[in-house]
Amino acid sequence: MTDDELIWRIAGGSGDGIDSTSQNFAKALMRSGLNVFTHRHYPSRIRGGHTYVEIRASDEEVKSRGDGYNFLLALGDSFARNPQEEAYYGNEEIKPLSENLDELREGGVIIYDKGLLDASEIDNFDERVEENDWHVYDLDLRGLAKEYGREVMRNTAGVGATAALLDLDLDPIEDLMDDAMSGDVLEANLTILHDAYDSLKDDYEFTHDLRAPEGTNDEEQVFVSGSHGIAYGALDEGCRFISGYPMTPWTDVYTLMTQNLSEFGGISEQVEDEIAAASLAIGASHAGAKAMSGSSGGGFALMSEPLGLAEITETPIVLVEAMRAGPSTGMPTKPEQGDLEHVLYTSQGDSNRVVFAPGDPAECYRQTRKAFELAYDYQIPAIVLYDQKLSGGHQTIPESVFDEEPNPDLGSVVSEQDLEEAAKKAGRFKRYVYDGEGGVSPRSLPGQKGGNFLASGNEHNEVGHISEDPDNRVTQMNRRLAKLDSISEDLAENADHQAVHGPEDADYGILSFGSTKGVAEEAVDRLNEEGHSVKSMNVSDIMPFAKDEVTEFLESVDEALVIEMNATAQFRRHIQGQLGRFGEKLYSLLKYDGNPFEPAEVVSGFEVRLEGGADVTDHNVRIESATGD
Repeated sequence: MTDDELIWRIAGGSGDGIDSTSQNFAKALMRSGLNVFTHRHYPSRIRGGHTYVEIRASDEEVKSRGDGYNFLLALGDSFARNPQEEAYYGNEEIKPLSENLDELREGGVIIYDKGLLDASEIDNFDERVEENDWHVYDLDLRGLAKEYGREVMRNTAGVGATAALLDLDLDPIEDLMDDAMSGDVLEANLTILHDAYDSLKDDYEFTHDLRAPEGTNDEEQVFVSGSHGIAYGALDEGCRFISGYPMTPWTDVYTLMTQNLSEFGGISEQVEDEIAAASLAIGASHAGAKAMSGSSGGGFALMSEPLGLAEITETPIVLVEAMRAGPSTGMPTKPEQGDLEHVLYTSQGDSNRVVFAPGDPAECYRQTRKAFELAYDYQIPAIVLYDQKLSGGHQTIPESVFDEEPNPDLGSVVSEQDLEEAAKKAGRFKRYVYDGEGGVSPRSLPGQKGGNFLASGNEHNEVGHISEDPDNRVTQMNRRLAKLDSISEDLAENADHQAVHGPEDADYGILSFGSTKGVAEEAVDRLNEEGHSVKSMNVSDIMPFAKDEVTEFLESVDEALVIEMNATAQFRRHIQGQLGRFGEKLYSLLKYDGNPFEPAEVVSGFEVRLEGGADVTDHNVRIESATGD
């Protein structure tokens, strides 16, 4: 077993503190100088049901989950619905151990709580342990926790046992506990942490070679998710109003904004549904605030009507769409990238919007800021599109990412002096003037003298009166459509959202969007180490589409594999719609089983399609040609 990376998985039941325990352990590893990436897997239940969090830690940069894992801490499910094997959902109590064995690497380490779990209930457990050279430590973590009065402290005992087996220093773990607890609770947890640690050291002979890697970081790191990036980007860009209705996984952004807005003098409103949420945010923007709202797929569907209203009234708004597996409720806590076409084409008629799909927390921060800038400069809806993988997964990034200056500017708003001059020339303010530069006609805010206008959901003339005149319709429609051309020029000059990784002169390409960025880049590194010639591009500018950058990329390679987490190749079809002449170069690698890609799946997909090598039948993925061959 190599010690270049630790991939630690803690498994239990929803409501057993698996997520909070993993967060603290991941932060302790970060404070030890390691780079960390987490993957969270959980059921759509409040309590009970198998859940796990995977922490990948290395002294090298980590961009995605790994291939399998090498350390399992199985705590059992204290909220299991039925412990009987013949029950509809099976023996839920044993699942934190039984359902995690298939992905455990050869030579891996298992700690399981024999106070809740009986390994003899798993078919051929001992044979599998011997066959895979697993190193098993059965501890009565539950019993130890009960000695100190609180059963939930078995999680702390499990972390102490983990630290002993990995030869980890307890100081960073103790510091985090001290930050989160106090008094008797802190003392009890510190005691059980050390008891479990000492018990392993004193009473067990270690048979495994796995140890935690050692590392240092050149600059201060923070441990954040894509939701943090979006929320902090919105706050730094001057957003002071958010309205929403809870829906997984969008709720993470909404919660973070709600927790922080009051410190900036902002307002958060939870409303009765997503129609109201989007409409309220549009109203706040109309009144002069930087505003946002958002939801996940089903809730965003309800926002279709107000989205069209924002466009035709040219009211800037930023919306967040957190994709999850559909259709309908689908698998609400599992990652998927199936809402791309929904986000691009929802609303009425020939509508326009900006759509960014950031690939990591740093991009979430920067591209959310850019979304606000464009929305308020060009008076157009801007959407930040991401998914459960990016929403709930955390990773270490440099703290300096968040050092950019705040920007409270409201964009293309006229001054009262301009309004006064406009009144002298035209008699009144023309809000929707035909010849606005770049398609933009500067707006006024309520309360500005001489700035009153009509904001109608109907087609309208320059001052806002409803008009069905054909010439007016064509002029106003063409003006609104021209905004995307202006935005494309803005992005080309002031942003670089298409991350390219690998050798510039590579023969083959891998294209991705959104949260598949990191796994694609790691796959590229592995493929080049194996002697292939590959590079990747992760596209974030979805609308307006990054035509020039993607064209240059596709012209430089013989073929390209497009990886995405959906069943219908929505991103590949979007590329074909924008750049149809490259159809024969494109092949899809699709995954839609509720789990994000692992690097090995992308490597195998590349080899079977472009090099005639490995078979992908061992992976839950599908390959298809853009031309149906």
